[in-house]
Amino acid sequence: MKWLTAILLILLCALQYRLWFGKNSILDYRQMRQEVEQQILQNTNMKQRNSLLKADIHDLKIGLEAIEERARNELGLIKQDETFYRILPAEQSY
Repeated sequence: MKWLTAILLILLCALQYRLWFGKNSILDYRQMRQEVEQQILQNTNMKQRNSLLKADIHDLKIGLEAIEERARNELGLIKQDETFYRILPAEQSY
């Protein structure tokens, strides 16, 4: 009976070691779970970015106002017979 108890105790210790420190252990599970949560957050951010880009593409395909606004802001273009004024902030003297 003592041998059986000893063998069962050794087997229990070996299984516990594998559960906590072996391959696919609880520690591996927790680490993998954190990685999945980070990936979900990244995917959410990318989906939001993609939807903004799709809306921007839609505006550029449909409306000329969006194209004109982009040309004015990014390229500094002005219409024919239009005067461009740039207002600079006043210099501060100390």
